[in-house]
Formats: sequence, structure tokens, C-alpha cells
Amino acid sequence: MSAAIEAEGLRKRYGDLQALDGVDLSVPAGTVLGVLGPNGAGKTTAVRVLATLLTPDAGRARVAGYDVTEQPAEVRKRIGLTGQYAAVDELLTGRENLTLIGRLHRLGRRGAKTRAAELLERFELTEAGEREVKTYSGGMRRRLDLAASLLGTPTVLFLDEPSTGLDLTSRMTLWAMVREQVAAGVTVLLTTQYLEEADHLADRIAVIDHGVVIADGTPDELKRKVGGERLEVTVAKPVQLAEAVRILSAIATGEPTVDPEDHRISVTLGAGIDTIADAAAVLRDTGIEVADFALRRPSLDDVFLSLTGHTSTEKSGAERDEENSNGKSDEKAGSSAS
Repeated sequence: MSAAIEAEGLRKRYGDLQALDGVDLSVPAGTVLGVLGPNGAGKTTAVRVLATLLTPDAGRARVAGYDVTEQPAEVRKRIGLTGQYAAVDELLTGRENLTLIGRLHRLGRRGAKTRAAELLERFELTEAGEREVKTYSGGMRRRLDLAASLLGTPTVLFLDEPSTGLDLTSRMTLWAMVREQVAAGVTVLLTTQYLEEADHLADRIAVIDHGVVIADGTPDELKRKVGGERLEVTVAKPVQLAEAVRILSAIATGEPTVDPEDHRISVTLGAGIDTIADAAAVLRDTGIEVADFALRRPSLDDVFLSLTGHTSTEKSGAERDEENSNGKSDEKAGSSAS
């Protein structure tokens, strides 16, 4: 399968901050690459380089078969981009927004109107199409923004945290639309703070931290790197927490993780159902009253914490600097480039 997106050794510096420090990426055509990382880790900078909005200091990249530095016009003809902030004109109606962007794509007056009508219907915005965008909800603006990125029928679609600020229902609608694009052969690079989103949509995941890809693989491959399944036990009586920890420590294969506030203990046990049964039997025989007893597979949250040492929403000082260097106004400019 040919690669629709290829990047080798991408580097980009903002003053004293190395936003990209040798990023390598490869996305086969017709698949989804989820790019994870904390705020300011370099995800948006990578998207901007691949979308020809920034020139890398070093390295090379090809999108849809064209070099992003030497053939940016050819790349732009074949991509769509939805940034972190919806880049739509609030004083225009939804239909006027799409028609205007269609004209900018040189679809012609009639072609732009036809394509706008198609997308309004596809994104369930036909009834709202004659309203000014300032009356739209956040989810509706997001759908309109995504529709705008598809006006040129791109073969590669960049989605930079597209569901930020959306409620679960709106996110699920967005996910369904992304899946439809992939089913039609579109290649998607998706950056996200929602690890559940990456788990649902991505064929492969790349984790970026401090401008470097620190892990790459399918969601299941990354989860296996964290370790096996964990047993989570919540005791009913706080006074029994210490005793439960002592008991489970004796049969666990590693140090237990304890949440004193929720009275919960998480341990890795040996393989096999017999080990789990033994843990339940020991707790029962020693009179520990259990409120919850569950076996849990590693999640992408566990992967992220294991790889980076922090959660996906934590933000270091250096990361905040990179985020400030990018700026919201650049995000909006990037979105409108679609």
C-alpha cells in the first residue's frame, strides 16, 4: 500500500523552542493516523508543515505524492484542513460560507452552489443553511468547518483536534463522518486530545512528545507495550484498604497502585483466570468487604502515561511556549487554507 503522507526528519524551531526535532511519519493511503501528544508537543506544527503553511527548517515530506516544500501548490490542490478553531465567517450563512470557499477552489458559480448544497445535506445542515453562522451551536460550526475542508474533494484530510469542545453526541457524529471519508478512500491524519477518539478512528497511532515521535503502532500494539491486564479492587470500608493492599501485594507480580480517595487498588497479576480467582478467595477469606472487583485491559490513557510520564491534558512550561508561538490566529488562517 502506497503512502499518502511521508515525513522524514522534520525539524522546526520557534526561537529557543525546538517544536519539531526530527519527526518521521508514514501514512498509507486510505487509512487514519492518530497523532497523540500533550498540548504544545509539536502536533499542530507537524500538521502545518505537512499542509504547506509552514516551511520546515530541515527534513523532507511528501503529501499525495508531492513535496510540501518544492511543490506546495500541488499539495494544496489535494488536501483539506480543519484546524483547532472553526474558521467560518459568522456574518455569512452556512450556504454562503461554503459557496464562497467553493469559488475560491475555482469550482465556478454553479459548481460552488451545487457542491455547497451537497455538503449541507450530507452534514445535516440544510435547514440551517440560510441562517447566519453566529446562530450555530459549536457542533454545527464544527460540521460546517469540516464540510468546508471537503469542498475540493481532497485525497488527504488533516484534522487538528477537530472535536475540541464538542459534546459526546457531536463527537460521535463527527466520527461517523470521518469514517465515511476513509471508506471513500481519503487518507486522514488526526491529532486529538481525546484518547478514546484515537482508539475509535485510528488504524495506527504516533505519540509525539517534545517534538519527537516516541512511539508508533496500532492501538493494540501500544497497549501491549504497557503490560497485561490489571485487577482493580475497590474496598467498601476505608479502614480495610491497608490490609487489602498487603494481601494483594503478596500475590501480585508488581507493586500495587493505590487510590486512597476512591479506596481502589490496581495490581498486575499472573496470567490465567486461576490467579484472579485466588485473589478473590484470599480477600473473601480474610473478611475484606469488596465494593467492586474488575479486570481491566490497558487503555490509551495508560499508554500515554507510561510513555510520557504525564496525562494527555497536562501542559508543561515549554509546551505552553510552543502553543503561544503558534497562536490562535495562525490556527484560523490554517483552517481557511482548506
